Amino acid sequence: MEDEEAEAVLKTVGRQIKLWREAAGLKQTELGDAIGYGGDMVSAVERGTRIPKPDFLDRTDEVTGAGGKVSAMKKDVEEARYPKNVRDLAKLEDDAVEMGAYTALHIHGLLQTPEYAQALNEARLPAYTEDEIDRRVTARMARKVVFERVPRPFLTFVQEEATLRRPVGGRMVLRQQLEHLLEVGRLRHVKIQVMPTVRADHAYVSGSFRVLKLRDGKTLGYLAAEQYGRVITDPREAQVVEMRYGMIRAQALSPRESLAFIEKLLGEET
Repeated sequence: MEDEEAEAVLKTVGRQIKLWREAAGLKQTELGDAIGYGGDMVSAVERGTRIPKPDFLDRTDEVTGAGGKVSAMKKDVEEARYPKNVRDLAKLEDDAVEMGAYTALHIHGLLQTPEYAQALNEARLPAYTEDEIDRRVTARMARKVVFERVPRPFLTFVQEEATLRRPVGGRMVLRQQLEHLLEVGRLRHVKIQVMPTVRADHAYVSGSFRVLKLRDGKTLGYLAAEQYGRVITDPREAQVVEMRYGMIRAQALSPRESLAFIEKLLGEET
């Protein structure tokens, strides 16, 4: 695990579980049998190499008589499940009053269905392990709370047309994804726009990025990458990113035209 913060949390949790298990006079296999997991899983959790699920912690708490002390670690463990770049980005999203995102290669993470996110991660090469896929999909879905936060942030998205046509996960997954885009795009605080492939004018063709306006009035840029994103804090650089995003929105279909375009694509999938 190339995440020192998460690794430290998981090792601390593992040590605590081991102490409670030993205090209860249980071997690893005995605890595993009592909570419905294998001894190998208990061993891996205690060593900090596997991330325990909430029911693992709750059942361990009950069996060892920890009185809620093991269950209380669920929040720390849940945050450790998310890759560091996701945790950092989630903090920015939580502080944003306005966010705009341009996505070139796939549906934006905040707009993805669980099935689409699962398929996207399963297609990645070199391949992720099952645990890594689960970790990334869970983290991506958890970030959707930004849509429900009060007060509502203003969220805009520009998607390349190709991302709406690529059948990631198969035709049924694509159909569900398009239906989800229509549902989200009709929210009053969300605007989704499509950049048609036939557009000759395009202000940015170098990848995905976003603009975030924070509560304190600051504007930040974020350049996305597969493993590590870059936060742009310099006001002049952030201004360039914001200007570029404004141009892209102007060149794309309007939100109303975009929803009609997505409906048309959905009709083609029937």
